[in-house]
Amino acid sequence: MSDFLQLKIYFSGELVPLSEARVSIFDHALMLGDMVFEMTRSFNHQPFMLDSHLDRLHASLRLLEIDCRLTPPQMKQATLDTIEANLPLFEEGLDYWIRHDVSRGPVSLLHHLLPKPLRPTVIISVLPVIGRITSVADAYENGVHVVIPSQRAIPSRYLDPKAKTRSRQHYQMANLQAARIEERSWPVLLDEHGYLAEGTSYNVFLVKDGTLYTPEPHNILRGISRTYVMEMAARLALPVYETKLEPYDFLMADEAFLTASSYTILPVVQFEGRPVGDGKVGPVYQRLLQTWGEQVGVDIADQAKKIRAKYGE
Repeated sequence: MSDFLQLKIYFSGELVPLSEARVSIFDHALMLGDMVFEMTRSFNHQPFMLDSHLDRLHASLRLLEIDCRLTPPQMKQATLDTIEANLPLFEEGLDYWIRHDVSRGPVSLLHHLLPKPLRPTVIISVLPVIGRITSVADAYENGVHVVIPSQRAIPSRYLDPKAKTRSRQHYQMANLQAARIEERSWPVLLDEHGYLAEGTSYNVFLVKDGTLYTPEPHNILRGISRTYVMEMAARLALPVYETKLEPYDFLMADEAFLTASSYTILPVVQFEGRPVGDGKVGPVYQRLLQTWGEQVGVDIADQAKKIRAKYGE
């Protein structure tokens, strides 16, 4: 196994060893959760939809009024340089995460306790895609169980969810509540009106009579994988609608699935203790997963199993 402790991290303009990438205890990220981030993965060591993730990163920075002092081309070049510096640690078949974390830096109120000058915190890390992938390796075939927690999604008029930030306490509460309902279940939050919104880092799709339905985009993070699935569906002549969906629609669906950059797409076979459709992985999901794999040149489910067999969970 590669020694991943040798990883190099881009830290505010420098490539430093993983052990030296340390954020101030007075950083806005730690003090206020005031940090935007992106998670991008590779397939066959090629970053997948990196430009889309970087576009959303800069949109989040603009929304939160954070000046990271890097132009979009500079951020991309720093990302590619970080990948190049770490790629020798990744053997064939083991892909990587690209993680961007950007805050406005240490809080100015405590400037007298900090080195000068103050600057934004910009972190780019390239990490092995092991933990999250191996933990869901069986779910591609067996599916996951979804529950509705009492925690609601935050309405966009209070906090715009289209910025991907580290301020995610409502996600954590939903995860804890879901675990109390059923161990290892996946929560899907409702919005203030009782409509399906999103999961805690993933988007939701329902399938009925060969048509895809997904919640409207105003109270959710507009996932890159969500958009990619909609584009794939269009190429496969599968209709897609962004619409208001209720828990009832989950129960009446033929299939359901979740999308995220880490595992791409996972089927839902049970909702609130009851089967979705026939309780088995459905053909629309299988078609989408196969198409995604063909596009990136990777058998996605098989890769997850092979990585788990080699590295464990």
